[in-house]
Amino acid sequence: MGKQVVMGALLKCSFGAAPSTLVVPPTNKVLATTPAANIMDHMPMANIPSFGMCNSKGNPAVTPVTPIVPCTPVTVTPWSPGCPKVLIGNMPALESNSTCKCMWGGVITVVKPGQKTVQDG
Repeated sequence: MGKQVVMGALLKCSFGAAPSTLVVPPTNKVLATTPAANIMDHMPMANIPSFGMCNSKGNPAVTPVTPIVPCTPVTVTPWSPGCPKVLIGNMPALESNSTCKCMWGGVITVVKPGQKTVQDG
C-alpha cells in the first residue's frame, strides 16, 4: 500500500505544463491531517484542477497552429487502483500509487500525497 492521499496532495499530468493540487471536500467525513481522499475524488476542476497548459495531441483543441492550449482535465473514471482494504466514505481510499486517466490521453499521478503522519511500512 502506498501513502494515504489527502487534500492538497501534489498531482502531475503527463501532458500538463505545471503541477496541481488535489481538492478533497470534507464530505467523506474522514480526516487524516486534512480531509482524506477516496477513488471517487476525480471530478475535473472540482477535485482535479488545471495543470496550466496541455500539449496532448488527443486534445481536440491542440492543433498545429495552437500546439499548447489551456488545460481542462477530463477525468471520467475513478482513480485506480485505490486501497480496497481501507474505506473512506464507503469507497476505497486513494493511495499514492494510484493514477487517474484524462480523456485527452494524459495520466495523472500523485507526486506528494500530502499525508506525512500515517503510512504503511
